[in-house]
Amino acid sequence: MKLWILRHGEAQAHARSDAERNLTEHGRGEVLRSAAHLIGQPISAIIASPYARAQQTAQLVRETLGFQADIRTVPWLTPDANPPQVLENLDTDANVLLVSHQPLVGSLISFLQHGHLRQSQPMHTASLAELEGDFPLAGLMSLVSVKNP
Repeated sequence: MKLWILRHGEAQAHARSDAERNLTEHGRGEVLRSAAHLIGQPISAIIASPYARAQQTAQLVRETLGFQADIRTVPWLTPDANPPQVLENLDTDANVLLVSHQPLVGSLISFLQHGHLRQSQPMHTASLAELEGDFPLAGLMSLVSVKNP
């Protein structure tokens, strides 16, 4: 199984709520550069946070890849979600792209790779991590790469 974890692109500093912050033009460019790394990859699902900037990021990736399926929006990919909850909800036999936020993405990568939350993986806006393993379980996946836009 392969798992890609993409942090949303740069977002506006202010909005009525954190969930409503949109991508900036710079953020859109960042996402497009990261999406290029996914061309030709065997992605079977795109799963994203419901926050506006993550939805916009996921949609840009979907368009870049010509991905036919709808983006799956879930509440367990918001910034304050926790890695064990994410793993409980992941399909174990799919190659999936997760689009989310810090601090979740860094903690999730660490949890998958090391089995604990002590060493959060640094993830800049629109950073893309690729992990591989037999199952998405704590400590059982290997970090293949982290690409920054």
